[in-house]
Amino acid sequence: MAELPTDPPQPPMPEGTVPEAVVTRTEERWVTIMVAMLTIMMVIMVLTSLVGALHPASNVEVIDSRTLHLKGEFVESNLGTALEPDGSVTVRLIAQQYDFVPRCVVVPADTPVKFRLTSDDVVHGFLLPDTNINTMVVPGFVAEVRTRFARPGEYVMPCHEYCGLGHQAMWARVKVVPWDRFAGKGLLERTSCAAQ
Repeated sequence: MAELPTDPPQPPMPEGTVPEAVVTRTEERWVTIMVAMLTIMMVIMVLTSLVGALHPASNVEVIDSRTLHLKGEFVESNLGTALEPDGSVTVRLIAQQYDFVPRCVVVPADTPVKFRLTSDDVVHGFLLPDTNINTMVVPGFVAEVRTRFARPGEYVMPCHEYCGLGHQAMWARVKVVPWDRFAGKGLLERTSCAAQ
């Protein structure tokens, strides 16, 4: 009895048909390329978050939102820009439907700036475009973000968390001025962007 061949002859493939081995090899190459791209993107995201100061808020500081205006750090006379003994600047703001209080703050250029915010009603957003500042302002908590403005300019400060029917009108400003102009301003002048 004759042995049957283990690999019987295949009929010729129609013209334009790619052999299965070639298709499998091509798919394996594309899977390898995609996995490599995803790995590279993940590494870039991790490095950016470590080097570029992009990080989730780690400041978990509670506050009684019912008494914000009556006592403590966020009383009306303490809002705005304050010069600290170490030469840095602290900006205190309250987000409330549908406004930031104060509506404008003045800070010096090329100086460490710490923003401390809270809300007395609902969740708001705090965003300064073209900077590393982007955080949520949650009632009962103090949000804190730090930055340094390289040069003078003016930044719009929209609320970017939907907070009600007047949300689209909730805008404020941060005016960055040279240090010599900032040092000559009084407390009230630091919470006004009016020309002086």
